Amino acid sequence: MTSEEQVGSSPAEQPVRAVFPADSKTVSATAPAPASASAAPPAAAPALSRDEQRLRELGYTQELARSMSGFSNFAVSFSIVSILSGCLTLYGMGMNTGGPAMIIWGWPLVGLMTLCVGLAMAEICSSYPTAGGLYYWAAQLARRKGPAASWFTGWFNFMGQVAVTAGVDYGAAFFTNAFLDLQFGFAATTGHTVEIFAVILLLHGLLNTRGVKLVALFNTVSVWWHLVGVAVIVGALALLPGHHAPASFVFTEFVNNTGFRNGFYVGMLGLLLAQYTLTGYDASAHMTEETHDAARSGPRGIVNAIVVSLVAGWILLLGITFAIQDYAGALGSSTGVPPAQIFIDAIGVTGAKLLLLIVIGAQFFCGMASVTANSRMIYAFSRDGALPGSRLWHRIDPRTQTPTNAVWLATGGALLLGLPALWNTTAYTAVTSISVIGLYLSYVIPVFLRLRQGRAFPRGPWHLGRWSGVIGSVAVGWTAVITVLFMLPTASPVTAAGFNYTPVAVAVVLGFAGLWWLASARHWFTGPRIQDAPATGSQELPVGENALADELETS
Repeated sequence: MTSEEQVGSSPAEQPVRAVFPADSKTVSATAPAPASASAAPPAAAPALSRDEQRLRELGYTQELARSMSGFSNFAVSFSIVSILSGCLTLYGMGMNTGGPAMIIWGWPLVGLMTLCVGLAMAEICSSYPTAGGLYYWAAQLARRKGPAASWFTGWFNFMGQVAVTAGVDYGAAFFTNAFLDLQFGFAATTGHTVEIFAVILLLHGLLNTRGVKLVALFNTVSVWWHLVGVAVIVGALALLPGHHAPASFVFTEFVNNTGFRNGFYVGMLGLLLAQYTLTGYDASAHMTEETHDAARSGPRGIVNAIVVSLVAGWILLLGITFAIQDYAGALGSSTGVPPAQIFIDAIGVTGAKLLLLIVIGAQFFCGMASVTANSRMIYAFSRDGALPGSRLWHRIDPRTQTPTNAVWLATGGALLLGLPALWNTTAYTAVTSISVIGLYLSYVIPVFLRLRQGRAFPRGPWHLGRWSGVIGSVAVGWTAVITVLFMLPTASPVTAAGFNYTPVAVAVVLGFAGLWWLASARHWFTGPRIQDAPATGSQELPVGENALADELETS
């Protein structure tokens, strides 16, 4: 492989050009003429870092504080994936839809498919490391109708991000209510859970307005909290119980409490546990404008978050499933949280409380990171005028250099999405389905457009070599399957109280975005608003060291 450095003139010496896909408008303005020879020479501009120069080439100036390391970038995505959040909050749902067999074997299946999606996204992230992430990628990769591709990608991602925040923080409220019930007798009711949910969202909003350094610190702590927490939980459940479930039960027991007769359909529904958990890793892309060596750190953050979560999550699921003492009793627990009852049955109330505190802490870190990523996406999307009230949402607090208003939109939207739980018994499952569908549709649109580009795609320093086509095709096919699957009913018979309102929520968001596009936005939205001149020269980015490509590329 070869490595080429981009060669080009300074942006100040070139016309300012906004380059969009073929059907978009190209805007050109002539730069001011150079000063006369008699004039005093201007003061030298401060030297730009490689990251800032690349961001200028992509059309933006550095506004956010670039203070995150590669590890911090990975930590954001790993915290949002949060195996202690997704695995445990949907564990009860998994017990009903396929039982131990699908919980244990569904995880590696979904994990491998998710890794394909993440690898395909990481390659694109290396080429276009901007906070806009997915919708920016779609605009650049579309051969025609780039603005439309960017618009709908952004809206799907916005929907998925808000739903993830709602799902994570509502899950944290579930477990917090279970702990408060055990410790103080604060009954585990839906009303109490929604109240706790609102308080957690408020705390996450306040913490996210304090600046990116605090966010980075929380995420660094979160990584170790998750890894040590999994070790403590699995160790306690392996060593302390006097009895463990047999391997035949853990690996082969299939349970169907949904009311549907088709076992295959029920088992496929059970994949939601793993697929909901393995979402949110696009956060590494949204944080690239705040990360050093973004063209490498962003892709590595995406892939490493998936791989580490895949391994640690399977260990966690095995530990909990082997520790089940009373299957029916766990499902009917007065705490409303089956894993909490499994802890109680296995190691006693006191030990269960300690394990619950570990889980609640992890979920709190996860929600914190989710609000961070959500707000950066909102900031970038509104910076390009694509959200109602965009001028408000992309304002930067001059003191903390964070998009404070976007933080509050993220938390407010999540609160609204979680409120139907007050009258719908399957609302939480619907919220998790919405997050999966919204995020994965936004993931796969740029991946599909990249596949259409073929060899014309401008590789970044981190790429997949000759495996790009195969991995991208698997990613597109898997996303098509889960998009249909998670819109289907999850319980039979279908009633108003148990209705899966995922299709309604998706239709509302898609309908609003579609009508706005047809009525107005198609006349003025031309994709991401390019501010600075790209440097001339080769589109191929420097290829530098690339461990994955070294392994996969043979020529």
